[in-house]
Amino acid sequence: MHHDAPPAAPSAPLATEPEPLSHGLKQRHLTMLGLGGVIGAGLFVGSGAGIAVAGPGIVLSYLIAGALAMLIMRMLGEMSAAMPASGAFSVHAERALGRWAGFSVGWLYWFLLVVVLAVEATGAARIANGWVPGVPQWAWVLVFMVVFTAANLAAVKNFGEFEFWFAALKVGAIVLFLALGVAAIAGWLPGTAPVGMANLTGRGGFLPAGWDGVVSGVLAVVFAFGGLEVVTIAAAESADPARNVARAVRSAVWRILFFYVGSMLVIVTLLPWTSMRPGTSPYVAVLDAIGVPGAGQIMNVVVFVALLSALNANLYGSSRMVFSLAERGEAPKGLLKVSGGGVPWRAVLASVAFGFFSVLLNLKWPDSVFLYMLNAVGAVLLFVWGLIAVSQLRLRRRIEREAPEKLTLRMWGFPWLTWAALAAMAAVLVLMVADDGTRPQVLWSGAATAAVLTVAGAREWRVRRM
Repeated sequence: MHHDAPPAAPSAPLATEPEPLSHGLKQRHLTMLGLGGVIGAGLFVGSGAGIAVAGPGIVLSYLIAGALAMLIMRMLGEMSAAMPASGAFSVHAERALGRWAGFSVGWLYWFLLVVVLAVEATGAARIANGWVPGVPQWAWVLVFMVVFTAANLAAVKNFGEFEFWFAALKVGAIVLFLALGVAAIAGWLPGTAPVGMANLTGRGGFLPAGWDGVVSGVLAVVFAFGGLEVVTIAAAESADPARNVARAVRSAVWRILFFYVGSMLVIVTLLPWTSMRPGTSPYVAVLDAIGVPGAGQIMNVVVFVALLSALNANLYGSSRMVFSLAERGEAPKGLLKVSGGGVPWRAVLASVAFGFFSVLLNLKWPDSVFLYMLNAVGAVLLFVWGLIAVSQLRLRRRIEREAPEKLTLRMWGFPWLTWAALAAMAAVLVLMVADDGTRPQVLWSGAATAAVLTVAGAREWRVRRM
């Protein structure tokens, strides 16, 4: 698909060209890919920071953040079911708003994934180094990057299988945690008595920090839902993209909300919220409290698997996004080479190369250069989500007019809930600017977004002058 001029007649963008990639992903792969991309260390370790600021009110924080993520995924599901493409929301933004939008959202999302990949690789290496101190942290990073590059260069169905079992382990761990937690709350475990509501109502009540605490909790947890978008990117590589993406979006969103909110409810019911410390896993604290032997090590294994699974999913998502950009002339054409197995191998290697560069920065300058990069992607997810919502507002009307039969998955309460989601994202941004801890993220992310938009604008201007 070549673009030598600004978007043409509104009828053109709705045509979906077949992808040259393999179609080896099955429905179960897609569903687990959605779970795999989003259930990471943010839930298992990061949730402690949210509980520390919101108390039991963290349950409401996760409900609010989860509801926003559900709305975004529903919009994305609607567009992806109607027009499946490996660039997903980048393609939708281009069709709805023009080349500048597709270029900007695609490159920003790619940058986000390859920077986050460094955090995941380094975190997993730190855990592995604790188990085998003789092997330095950098060597573990090297091993992980080589293994996952190989997995992503293999046929896509092998990648799907790899991610399926990784995600299945995490999901199994959460289900087991919820079952043990409910049994402990009810007093069914040996040596436990029913807990009752003491931890939910004591120590300042259910909202010890009031609604301010709930809002701070939302800021702490909203980005934990990032990663769900990979499902819609992967759908283009399944046998029946429209049907598969609709099913994957429905199941992944409800399961994640159940896992996240259910976990938080178990944690704050079983343990006093005042005992939570940022940086330590509330899951380990619960397992210790109910007498599970070796709780810390068990959780270390789960977090390790979660990090590697998210790394795998992010490497996949970043390679497909940059491949889609190249397809539309928004990235070097050299990235379009596809292997005999239908894998965009150059796009995979380009994403790994930058991911590796990010890891080196994280190992060498975690508190300076890499911190700036991490801050630069901190709020980028909100920009991506915002463009998804604006694209859906514009494309929905067009699809209704030109191809209503493609609306197999519909956004709830359109257009009101789309506008509500946009308002919620604007509110989160305002609150982040007002908060001393999150303000640097907004400023650096704003600068990164402005830089990409400037390049996009310059390219548009150049094309118009030709």
